[in-house]
Amino acid sequence: MKRDITIGHLACAAAYIIFGINVVVCRDIATDGGLEPIVLFAMRSLVAGALFWLLSLFTPKEHVPPKELLKLAGAGILGLFLPQLTFLHAIAHTTPVDLSVMSTTTPIFTMFVAAIFLKEPITWKKALGVALSFGGILWLILQSTFGTGGASETEMVGILFCFANYIVFALYLGTCRPLIARYSVVTSMKWMFLVSFLVSLPFALPHLPESDFAAVPGYVWWEIGFMIFFSTFIAYYLIPIGQQRIRPTLVSMYGYLQPIIAIAVAIWTGMDRLTLTKVLAALLVFTGVWVVNQSRAAAPPK
Repeated sequence: MKRDITIGHLACAAAYIIFGINVVVCRDIATDGGLEPIVLFAMRSLVAGALFWLLSLFTPKEHVPPKELLKLAGAGILGLFLPQLTFLHAIAHTTPVDLSVMSTTTPIFTMFVAAIFLKEPITWKKALGVALSFGGILWLILQSTFGTGGASETEMVGILFCFANYIVFALYLGTCRPLIARYSVVTSMKWMFLVSFLVSLPFALPHLPESDFAAVPGYVWWEIGFMIFFSTFIAYYLIPIGQQRIRPTLVSMYGYLQPIIAIAVAIWTGMDRLTLTKVLAALLVFTGVWVVNQSRAAAPPK
């Protein structure tokens, strides 16, 4: 049991580290790539889905009844199509830092969704942990944003897409855990990505004639490759592993890694610098994750 829980934590941590890097990468893709978000999503779901179907040839076969296929289709729309599409729209109209601060609302949404649909209790430790992490990351982002003295590039439409992204992904984490737990990661992901691609196709096709793929800079193609392979195939392989082993609220708590990693990448590239404020804020974030983990409700059900 402890080994399974540890695997769940490691899977979530690795996934959200990738997502943190992806925030910076996707900002370049959205602003310099010249491709519509729906076209990028169709490419993302097509290639990642094909990889999961290829991987399924080397894993044990699982029978999925028609009713369950419909549920996986719904999970694909809720957990892949809507979150990824809203994210690509959001990052085109927000800065990575502003997007990161708004991502801190995901665990709060997830906690309430899980309480409603999965009857997961909201313990005082869980509420305290969420509050600590939320306070730490808010402090971090506010210091980074208002301490620079520069004008924000974030637009209201970007903020709306951000909150749409976090709400739908919270609904996915809070409602689809029992479904995801019934099947292997490969089985669930191959069907979910197939549905996501098919849903995106009618919206993407009208934009293909106006998409100038030859004009996309070479470095952006490398970033698209990272987005598809690591941020989609690898990360979405890891998230269900975490969903199967730890509670939805705790899975979403690892979302607090995303802004930490995004800022770390900015520091590494010379766009930001490390300060005592950021160190203390990071400590608050991880303290909050630890407090939630101490809650009796953090353990997966028997």
